[in-house]
Amino acid sequence: MEKMTYAAAGVDIQAGLTLKKKIAALAKPTFGPEVLRGVGFFGGLYEFKGYKNPVLVSHTDGVGTKMKIAIALNKHDTIGRDIVNHCVNDIYCGGANPLFFQDYVASGKLNPDRVAIVVKGLADACQEIGMALIGGETPEMPGIYADDDYDLVGFIVGVVEKDEMILGDNIKIGDIIIGLPSSGPHTNGYSLVRKIFPEAKDLNTGYLELGRTLGEALLEPHRCYYKALKPLQPSIKGLAHITGGSFYKNIPRSLPEGLAAQLDGHSWEVPPLFRIIQKAGNVEENEMNHVFNMGIGMTVICSKIHADKMLQALPGAKIIGQVIIQSGDTRVTIK
Repeated sequence: MEKMTYAAAGVDIQAGLTLKKKIAALAKPTFGPEVLRGVGFFGGLYEFKGYKNPVLVSHTDGVGTKMKIAIALNKHDTIGRDIVNHCVNDIYCGGANPLFFQDYVASGKLNPDRVAIVVKGLADACQEIGMALIGGETPEMPGIYADDDYDLVGFIVGVVEKDEMILGDNIKIGDIIIGLPSSGPHTNGYSLVRKIFPEAKDLNTGYLELGRTLGEALLEPHRCYYKALKPLQPSIKGLAHITGGSFYKNIPRSLPEGLAAQLDGHSWEVPPLFRIIQKAGNVEENEMNHVFNMGIGMTVICSKIHADKMLQALPGAKIIGQVIIQSGDTRVTIK
């Protein structure tokens, strides 16, 4: 009778152990004195001090089907930045400072070199904003994922003083909505993109208006807004990270009941990448505005007296709308 092994079942324990050593080396530069135990222990240990009335803010998210673009192009150095920046933006909508991050990279067949490239992007993004990459998991799951497939999920914890939280409670009618430019679709809408451009040759097609191939533009990393917004926090009333569901789903999350957002759709220039997607897929404008960020990755709500300060401090920022009283069930209108 044939002797069975874990390796014969598709799981290489030794490759996993070797990879963990590489990941530990990549994560170590992100550690500050607060990290008591990091990668390699059974759980990351983080000691934070200096807060009088701390509120912990946590979030979990994934890169989604943008992964399939990275796999098709065999380009994996930006996907780690995507998940870190996405998660940091989300918790900062509540005013939280990022403390530590954990990742989950699951695959059908472990490719240590590829995972190391992904984790380096994670570690670099964490280090740039002063956040510890404190742990993670790299399961090999044949039968769940195809050999060449992998998935990337991130887990983040941040902290904010209770009296410094950004919850939108003080937003009023007439407050200004400022839009910050995105770097592309970020990490949303890629299932539709892949439906419109199903072949690898589509991704390798160059576009004059993009100055590069479609695939390269689609893999542009998710922009992080934390460092730019943090110094302006006392003047910020509300923030909305424009992710899945775009304006219609996300801006209402930052508004008090009874208030709505009125956006001027002509107040910013939609980047050419979105028009290429729209034309190739014959996608209606309303559908585009429900799926993609259309060039606006984050919205900031502030009073009129602080609007000029925001525009001067935030590169590419534009006034794109205002807060109005809600009419019926409509929370966002684009004119």
